[in-house]
Amino acid sequence: MKITESASPYRHLEKMSTLELLTNINTEDHKVPDAIALVIPQIEKLVDAITDKMLSGGRLFYIGAGTSGRLGIVDASECPPTYGVPQGLVIGLIAGGDSAIRKAVEFAEDDMEQGWKDLQTYNITPSDVVIGIAASGRTPYVIGALQQCRLNGIITGCITCNPDSGVTRHADYPVEVITGPEFVTGSTRMKAGTAQKLVLNMISTSVMVKIGRVEDNRMVNMQLSNEKLIERGTNMIMDTTNMPFEEAKTLLLQYGSVKKALDSVQK
Repeated sequence: MKITESASPYRHLEKMSTLELLTNINTEDHKVPDAIALVIPQIEKLVDAITDKMLSGGRLFYIGAGTSGRLGIVDASECPPTYGVPQGLVIGLIAGGDSAIRKAVEFAEDDMEQGWKDLQTYNITPSDVVIGIAASGRTPYVIGALQQCRLNGIITGCITCNPDSGVTRHADYPVEVITGPEFVTGSTRMKAGTAQKLVLNMISTSVMVKIGRVEDNRMVNMQLSNEKLIERGTNMIMDTTNMPFEEAKTLLLQYGSVKKALDSVQK
């Protein structure tokens, strides 16, 4: 039996008080960062491989099913507004297609061939990197995609929460975060999902820093898609130049990004 499917150490959850439920869930969640800390060297190798490909014009694909697929899509969708990169630079794919983001598509994850077909619709090449996300490590949709990627000379990585899984065997850069049994037996949207989310944050953030989309500690290339972000960008310009608010805001809107606005006054 896979570790993620093994029995919860907690019994008779239905008899617990609300406080006991919340406290015990929180106790389990505290184990996740420590599990990730053990595999930072694995994550480092994957980040460096992605960075090299991206600086040469490649893209990053996340592919998964269920919660894992949704987490990849969330991370991919945040890259353009946060870092000002093109929509197609980081792409998330889920078994069952976009409709599966909201509603589970039965048996979609069991198709060994569909993952590769989905990647082919994006004209995937050896310039790209594909990360399979599967808490169990045994999702056929993901395994089939990674297997075909390797046969076609495409670098693969994975994020899983079981050791020595099928997904790992087809990953050049495996990341195995062993989070242990879930509070509710087999409910991998909990600790395993939290671990996957944190690792995805680490990967995409580190890659974006390394390809030059962050300066100092600031999102200088973020899209100005709402008033909150315009105010944030204005404050960045003010902090750097000591400009009054309205002047900084006018400059930001004129150039469309913090980076371009700052470049215009620092020439």
